[in-house]
Formats: sequence, structure tokens, C-alpha cells
Amino acid sequence: MNDNKILVTGATGYVGGRLVPRLLTDGYRVKAVGRSMAKLKGRPWAFHPNLELARADVHDYESIRRALKDCSAAFYLVHSMNPEHKDFVGSDRKAANIFKDAASKSHLKRIIYLGGLGGDKPHASMHLKSREEVGWILQSSRVPTTIFRSAHILGSGSASFEILRYLTERLPVMIVPDDVIDTKIQPICIRNVLNYLQLCVKKEETIGRVFDIGGPDVITYRQLFEIYAKVMGLKAPLFINPPFRMKRLGERLGLSIAELVLPMPRSISRPLLEGGSIEVIAQENSIREIIPQDLMNCREAIRRAVQKDSQKIVETKWTDAGEIIPPEWIQKGDAQYAGGTLLGGGFRIIIESSSQDVWPVISRIGGKNGWYYGDFLWGARGWMDSIAGGVGLRRGRRHPEELRVGDALDFWRVLFVSPPNRLILLAEMKLPGEAIMDFKVDDITSGVDLRLSTHFRPRGLYGILYWYALLPFHDLLFGGMLKGIAHRVSRTIIAGPEKYKPGPLSY
Repeated sequence: MNDNKILVTGATGYVGGRLVPRLLTDGYRVKAVGRSMAKLKGRPWAFHPNLELARADVHDYESIRRALKDCSAAFYLVHSMNPEHKDFVGSDRKAANIFKDAASKSHLKRIIYLGGLGGDKPHASMHLKSREEVGWILQSSRVPTTIFRSAHILGSGSASFEILRYLTERLPVMIVPDDVIDTKIQPICIRNVLNYLQLCVKKEETIGRVFDIGGPDVITYRQLFEIYAKVMGLKAPLFINPPFRMKRLGERLGLSIAELVLPMPRSISRPLLEGGSIEVIAQENSIREIIPQDLMNCREAIRRAVQKDSQKIVETKWTDAGEIIPPEWIQKGDAQYAGGTLLGGGFRIIIESSSQDVWPVISRIGGKNGWYYGDFLWGARGWMDSIAGGVGLRRGRRHPEELRVGDALDFWRVLFVSPPNRLILLAEMKLPGEAIMDFKVDDITSGVDLRLSTHFRPRGLYGILYWYALLPFHDLLFGGMLKGIAHRVSRTIIAGPEKYKPGPLSY
């Protein structure tokens, strides 16, 4: 056990939320800091024995001073580019100065900050300049500060990656000047970023230094869009260069159209888009010698991001169970726009029964037991899947009554199971997107509330059309399934089936 306690600000954010469990795995005692204790407690690592949760606001000196107490190192992973702060530059400046002052009066031995590349360029955007300024402020502290200046981060849930995802999948034609779309960049995979942050704590030679970090590929935005499109099996967008006399108007029009299709608020998308004309390339690579690792190229980083590589459940011991990789868009705590467009629907029914009676019926679903309604439709879908080269229904299920995480279930796989209340299935049939089916069983005063919801992350416009084309069949099928389950339980239906709108999926 490492006795040093490490403070992580922004612990519920994109990078911080992934860094905390890595540090815990390395044996460190970690103090995770956030403005909302409820949000901190909602993280999957919240109750680790070596973790302390602390409520603190980087704009409140006293709360930061208390949080820094008994910590030897601190990660500064916060920024104010969100709708709550109209002046994110001023807000970030204030927060950095507060943290610097509090750190200078603490027993802290080092600060580690993740900033961005390009902020030192004369025509850099306000976002990039702000990231650079925060680094300068932290460096002015008496505490040695390590700065990582990162290129665009490729990983589902990062704002820059979601912009790439949405623009490629929603805009077949984009109005972008050539001097922007052909700007050179050096994207880096989120895994490589986390490795640098995690391992630098052990490397004293990183203390007080500034490092540029980027991936192995130096490419243009045009090439990045083309790589994403190829990985996703989509047609690459057509980029139109506005005429010289209309360049300014064309830039504004293209920017406005892009903002219309992006899921994040303008306060986030606009600063990022405005930095598109600045080259973001590592000027030095000394960190590669201090912390050597296999740097993932853009194609592999994108492939992993879109093919559910955020959370891994260890391989099970049963022959039909492989590695389970849940979609990244169910990563708890990510921004709402993470994962691209999310579609969903659900039905609920109230049965005069109990969860103990209903659960055995749910746990026997699929295989020779069928799906309790519309087996002809399920069979047709399985036949179509087999024709398309998918797994079809031929796999059946491992056991006629028991379900375990990792079990194959026809053309689904068990992602999560918690008797007698929850069953989550991940689709493995051929689809223009990613699909999940979620069963929830809750005991209530009058009986049991049974809910069946579906969640779908479409891939491109075809995926969206696919969802809406099948929506009438889904309504028929899933409502019928709930009635079929009630019939198998042999209990009276008190209410439903009726539609309801499911919330975000997490477990």
C-alpha cells in the first residue's frame, strides 16, 4: 500500500472519473473531489476502502484548502467551459488562482495538470489560450507542477470525439474552408492519456516539467473524418470550401449548421470548433522515453471507442461466454451527449404478484422457452441475422433456467443480472447501431411493477431510419411480451401494458 494520498479534482468528469479507479488499483489512497457528493457517491468506485470522497468547489478557497489537507499530490482536471459559466476564461482563471494559493499553503508536493496543445499560438482560440493560461498560473505556485499538453482526445464521451462522431454521421456535406479542414493535428487515445497521468506519479523526473502528448499519427481533420467514416462503414463527408469573397460568411454558416446537429450546448461546441484552424502537434516527445507505452493510432482508437471498449468485464469460465464490453454510452457519469444519438422506448405493466414469482419467468426467456410473444417475428429476425452473417438464434442459451453474466442468449448476451430485479441484455445481432434490452422488476404495494425498455445508439442516418421503421413492431412485440410474462406467472394484470419513457441507462 502506498501511503501517499492523491487528490483528484474533477473526479466525476470525463478524465477524472476514469483516472480514480486506476490510481486505486495501483494501491494509492485517493481523495476524490467534486461539487456534488451525491454525484460522487454514484460512481462505481465510490465505496472503495482506499477512497475518500470530499465535496469542494474550485471557486471556494476554504473548501479547496480543506480538501488539500493530508494530500501529497493533486491532479487538476477541471475547467469551466459549460453553460454555468458564460465567461469560462475568467472562471478558469479565478479557479486556478484559488487552487494555486491553497496549494502554496498546504503540504502538497506536486500538482499534475492536463491542459491542451496549441494555446501558445498567436491566433489560438480563447479555449486553447485559457488552457495554456491555467497551466501558467499553476506553475507560479510554490508547488512543482507537471503539465501535460494534450492533443485531441479520442474516446467516447470526450467532447472533441463526440463532435467528430456527430458531424460525420449527421452532415454528408460540410462548409469548411480548406485552411481549416486541412489543418494538421495529432489526436491521442484516452487510454494513452490516462496511462501518462497514472504513471507520472511514480516518475520523479516528471516533476515540474511540461510535456506535449499526442498519438503516433499526424493527420488533417479531413483525414480524421475519413478514418471515422471508414471505421463506421459510412461515406466520408463532402467538404465545400467557400469562395474567397464569401469566406467569412461561409465560415459562420458552416459553424451554425454544425452547432445545430451537435448535442452539446453552444458554450462547449463553439470554443472547440473555433480552434479548428490551429495546428495541434506535439513539439517534443520526451515523455515517450520516461513513460514508454504503445501509442494507439487514430484508426484503432476510433474503432475501440465505437465498439464498446470503455468498461470490460473479465472473461467468464463458461465456454459460450467471451469478453463482455458494454457500450461506452452507458458509462455512468459521462456527459449526456456521450455516445452519440440515443433512442429508447419502454413498456410497463403492474401484475398482482411479487418479484420472486415473476423473476423465474424472466430468467427462462429465450432458447427453447421462446420470448413469450411473437416467436414468429423473433424467428424471422434470427433468420435474417443468419443470412447477414450474424449469430442468429442458433446459439440458444447455456442453461434453460439460470442466467449468468456473459451467457449467450440467442442473439443477445447477458450484460448484467441481479435476481430478482434486473436483467440487461446486449444485442449481438447485425444492427446499424448498438442495442440493449433492460428488464426491471420492482415490488410495489399493489403487486409488482415490471418494465421492459430498449435503448439504441444508431450508426449514421440509416440507423435512425431503422429504429423508426421498426418502432410499430417494437410496440406490438414488447407490449405483447409483458402480457406473455404475466400469463406465464398466472396472475392478474392490474394495469398496462402502457408506454413510458425510460431514463438514462446505468447499472
